[in-house]
Amino acid sequence: MSDRIRAPEPSDLDGYWSRFKESGDKRAREGLILHFSPLVKFVAGRVGVGLPRNVEQADLISYGMFGLIDAIDKFEPERGFKFETYAVNRIKGAILDELRALDWVPRSVRSRAREIQRSLDELEHKLKRSATEEELAAHMGVALETLQTQLGEIAGLGFVALDELIDPSERGSATMGDILSDPKGVDPGSSFEQQENRFVLTDAISRLPERERLVVTLYYYEGLTLAEIGEVLGVTESRICQIHTKSVMSLRNRMLEPGQTPG
Repeated sequence: MSDRIRAPEPSDLDGYWSRFKESGDKRAREGLILHFSPLVKFVAGRVGVGLPRNVEQADLISYGMFGLIDAIDKFEPERGFKFETYAVNRIKGAILDELRALDWVPRSVRSRAREIQRSLDELEHKLKRSATEEELAAHMGVALETLQTQLGEIAGLGFVALDELIDPSERGSATMGDILSDPKGVDPGSSFEQQENRFVLTDAISRLPERERLVVTLYYYEGLTLAEIGEVLGVTESRICQIHTKSVMSLRNRMLEPGQTPG
């Protein structure tokens, strides 16, 4: 009889969780890792969109595996939450933490990202609504083509996404991805705040310009890749990266407004 570890069938998962959590069964743990490992490839693919070519997909998967293992070790099945929702956020976090530690992004690109975010914040406070790319370019005193090129470069940071912290200065801050995730995966102790944030974020998405709103909806709600969205809208993947970057910057500004309520 072979000692090879096999991924459990979906109907066997409860038994694997029980054996691992109750007795620390190593084979059950390894079986769970095998079963859920496709999540890592999926998340690595999403995070890798727009990253430079020298960032290998295999490296992202390797970083993500540490997040999956940590999620399996810390998951509490008895709380009734969905493991996939719990794990995806930790896989993303592990990948992004490693990318930040490598610090491969040029300072000039980081500085440009801060400049655009600041300018967008100023403009949208003045307009009391989401600004278009044309309005933002005029406010910054640059050509529209220049702004779009810069947005494309910023997309390569890999961190301008709903998976990023709403407030990066606050350790443990929720992510916008958390807010949009399966409500069953939300800690009941923070459910009221999560519901309120989800309401504000949904309202903010509805106020985006039509094309930006469509990109966010197709990417985060429908699970399409940026390349697939480009095919739907009849534009290039790089153009979708630009639209996605600008729309998420607008959403982050709105989520960080003190006392923000839909209205």
